[in-house]
Amino acid sequence: MAMTTEPRADAAATPLDQSTGRVGDAVFAGLARGSGLLIMMALAGVAIFLVVQGSGALGSTGDAVYGKDSIWAYVWPLLFGTLLASVIAMVIAAPLAIGVALIISHYAPRPIAKTLGWLIDLLAAIPSIVYGLWGINFVALNLVPAYDWLMRWFSWLPFFEGPVPNSGRTMLTAGIVLAVMALPIITAICREVFAQTPKMHQEAALALGATRWEMIRMTVFPYARSGMISAVLLGLGRALGETMAVALVLAPSLLVSFNLITAESSSSTIAANIALNFGNASGAKIETLIFTGLVLFIITFAVNFLGRAVATRGVAKG
Repeated sequence: MAMTTEPRADAAATPLDQSTGRVGDAVFAGLARGSGLLIMMALAGVAIFLVVQGSGALGSTGDAVYGKDSIWAYVWPLLFGTLLASVIAMVIAAPLAIGVALIISHYAPRPIAKTLGWLIDLLAAIPSIVYGLWGINFVALNLVPAYDWLMRWFSWLPFFEGPVPNSGRTMLTAGIVLAVMALPIITAICREVFAQTPKMHQEAALALGATRWEMIRMTVFPYARSGMISAVLLGLGRALGETMAVALVLAPSLLVSFNLITAESSSSTIAANIALNFGNASGAKIETLIFTGLVLFIITFAVNFLGRAVATRGVAKG
C-alpha cells in the first residue's frame, strides 16, 4: 500500500532559504545605498575641485582674464552666449519633440511608431563631434541663403541685422545643431509620459464625441504637463553643457549681442571656450577657465535639479 506524505506547512521555507533571502536583501540594499553615496561623493568632489581651483580667479584682472577688467567681465559674454544658444535650441526642439512624441504615441501605426522611435533614439548615440562636423560643413553652408533672406526682410529686428558670413557660422546655426542634439532626450521622455496617460480618460473623451486632438488636449496634456516641463529642462541641461559641436560651429568671440545671423558679434559658450583655450592656458588663465566651468556647473545643476523636481512633483500628484 503506497503511502504519501504531505509537506508540512512550516517546512515551506527552510531556514537556509530564509537566511539566503535576508542576506540577498541586505546586499542589495547596501549596494543601492553605496551607489547613491558614491554618486553624491563624485558630485561633491567635482564641486569642491571647481571651487578650490577656480576661486583664485575672483580677483584677477588684465592678462589673467584675457584682457578684461575683471573675471565677471570675462564670464558674462560667455554666459550670455551659453544661455542664448540653449534658448534657441529649446525654442526649436521643444515643439518638434512634443509633436514627434505625439505621433509615436497616438497617431502613427505601431510599426511606423516603433521605427520612428528607434530612429529618434539613435540620434542620442551620435557623438557630438559628428554633429559639429555636420553643422559646419552642411547646416551652416546651406543656411546662408535663408540668413540672407532674413536680413533682407527682417533686418529691422535686432535678431537679423546681419551681415551674414559666407561660412554660416552664426549663433542661430549653433542653436539649430543643439536643438537636434537635445531632440532625442525630450522626445523619449515625452512619449513615455504620453503613453502613461490613463486609457480610461482617453476613451471617455472619445466616447463623448471629442476628436483625437481634442482628446489629447483635454486628457493627455494635463496629465503629462509636469513630464513635458521636466523633459524640456533636461534637454536644456544637455544643450547648456555641449562642447565640441558648438566649438566647431560657432566663431569664438566675447561680445554680447542678440544678432543671430552674424559671426562678428556672436559670443561663444562657456563649454566651447574652455575646450578651445584650455590647451594653451597656464597659471592664472587656468584658474579663470576653471571658474567659468564652475559657473556652468552651477547653472547646469540648477536646471537639471529643477527638471527632476518638476517630474517628481508630477508623479506625486498623479
